[in-house]
Amino acid sequence: MRDGTVIGLGEETLVITSDNSGAIGLKDQDHVAVPYDVVSYYAFRVAVMENIAFGGAPVSVVLHNFCGDSEWKALVSGLERGKRELGFDHEITITGSSETNMPLLQSALGVVVIGKQNRALSEVRLDDTTKFAVIGKPLVGEEVVKEASEIAPLELFHWISEQEGVQAVLPVGSKGILYELDELVDGVEVEESMVRSELDLKKSSGPSTCFIVAYDGVVEDPLRERAGKHFHRVEIKR
Repeated sequence: MRDGTVIGLGEETLVITSDNSGAIGLKDQDHVAVPYDVVSYYAFRVAVMENIAFGGAPVSVVLHNFCGDSEWKALVSGLERGKRELGFDHEITITGSSETNMPLLQSALGVVVIGKQNRALSEVRLDDTTKFAVIGKPLVGEEVVKEASEIAPLELFHWISEQEGVQAVLPVGSKGILYELDELVDGVEVEESMVRSELDLKKSSGPSTCFIVAYDGVVEDPLRERAGKHFHRVEIKR
């Protein structure tokens, strides 16, 4: 199971994914102080990774801005950064709205990504040939700023999602690696006692600072080489 909605429209299928951000920004009562282009970048990151995990090719981004009308350009700048990192060769439009009537005491943001599904999802099962890894490290709050070098690059996520032998990719959210593994694997409940990893399996990954990849064992070497320090092998016992 993945976080999103798939809608069939004639010969095409739309994939709709979203993410929200609250109390992160430059208002006095925000819990984490970061520039607004960083806020929108990470919200976009979550939504677009989930879209790609569904087999989507993003075509449009909708921005719901409750940070203030004057912050619109900075927020769009963060979205543009994400688009550049993905290296898409097709146009991704940006639209949205700002709340200008009622100023909020804390920053708030919503991002919706709409894509066209161009890749069918595969079942992921525990067998002798399927392997798992986490790319990146689960980080949340101030860690996202302080340990930015540990975050899985967006372009790396996109590259891995397109490789032959990769069965599935899945961003890790606030519920942690173990929860997402259980969502990803078909036909079995994945429990903590079954999983071996150097990473904290239950820690929040905040704005999807890491992701899970399920792949055919024969392609592990090129994946490990391309991911470098971000590659963390995960073993699941049946």
